[in-house]
Order: sequence, then structure tokens, then C-alpha cells
Amino acid sequence: MNKILIIDDDRELCALIKRSVQAENIEADFCNTGKEGLQKLREQEYQLVVLDVMMPGMDGFETLEEIRKEYSLPILMFTSKNDSISKVRGLRAGADDYLTKPFDMDELIARIASLIRRYTRFNQQAGAIQKLNFDGLQIDLENRSVTTSNGTFELPPKEFDLLLYCAKHQGKILTKQQIYEEVWGEEYFYDDSNIMAIISRLRKKLEVNPSSPKYIQTVKGIGYRFNKEV
Repeated sequence: MNKILIIDDDRELCALIKRSVQAENIEADFCNTGKEGLQKLREQEYQLVVLDVMMPGMDGFETLEEIRKEYSLPILMFTSKNDSISKVRGLRAGADDYLTKPFDMDELIARIASLIRRYTRFNQQAGAIQKLNFDGLQIDLENRSVTTSNGTFELPPKEFDLLLYCAKHQGKILTKQQIYEEVWGEEYFYDDSNIMAIISRLRKKLEVNPSSPKYIQTVKGIGYRFNKEV
């Protein structure tokens, strides 16, 4: 059974989320500080973290940065309504998705289920090709990792899924709508901040010169294309 960790200083909300996901056969633990959350991650295995931005002491951004130093599991962040700065900052720091408070519980459960499903699906394809090789880049589907001249390392779920989707369609121009609906699994609402933040993170990790990308190239006014020459 899948298990998630909720990190939020609102104890009542944590308890409510736990009851709601348990009704969908997802187990949950919760804690109320970033420090406690990091300790739980070291003690147990989770498939996803739900993380609030506004917490006393170590806030959500600091907690996110610490989690990303050790773990690649999906992270969904709670932000305040209309706080676009927090959304973009969280995505750039390694969050996979965000939801604004107050939120609909059914939507939260749907996003949690989608993130977990996308995190595990490529590992479950028996007989599928497990590694994709390009010039200076190897994508390992089984371990959800990449290898470059800088070594081998895991990518957070959304980064890996976006990279893999583009790589599997090498040479084809993919619109932002196509990428969003494939990677996020939901209808596209012309909000490009998610895609742009993840592309930026990928380029910093994979490219020798992020300002002149070798792999995922921008097609101005349309979307992106994985370089057919690599």
C-alpha cells in the first residue's frame, strides 16, 4: 500500500487529509515541523510528501531543499491563494506540483494519486526498454536516473517524466499543451510556469551550457523539442 507524509503545522488539517486518503487506500503519517518531517523520511519509506510553505522555524522552502538533497520522491506543496511567487519558487526548488489553500479535498486526493502513479509507472513496464542513450546522456527508466559527464543521479518525478516524454519523441516539436497534459495528467490552462520551471531545472543539471541547450530545445512560440542530432 502506498504511504504519504504530510508536513503542515495545522494539526486539524493533517488529520483530515490522513482520514481522506485512507478512505482511498493510501496510508499517511503527519508531522508539524520541517525538522520532524526530515526525521520521518529517514525512518520510513514514503511514496509522496505533502508540504506546506508557511510553517514556524524551518519553512516549507527550507524543508523542500533539504528533502531534495537526499530524496527524489514526489512533493506537492501548499501555497496561499494568488501567491504566484511561492508557486514558482517551490517549482524551481524541486516541487512537483502545488495546490492553493483553501482547496477541494477531492482535487488533493486526485493530485496525490496522479503523482504516485506517474512516479511508479515506468518501473512497472515488464519487458520495456530500460535505458535510452544519447550523446553524453543516458536515461535509466528502471532507476529513474540520468547519467551525464557529471555522474549518475536521480531526478525528481516531474523532471524525469518531462525529460523522458521529450526524449521518447526525439525530433518532434511538442506543444506546451501536449507536455502539460502528458506529464501532469490534467487539462492545460495556459499556465506555463510549471513547464518553464522544470525545463530550467533540467538544463542546469544536464547541460554544459544551459543558455544554449543541447538536449531540450525551445521552439519559440510553440513549445520544445528533444534534439534529433544527439
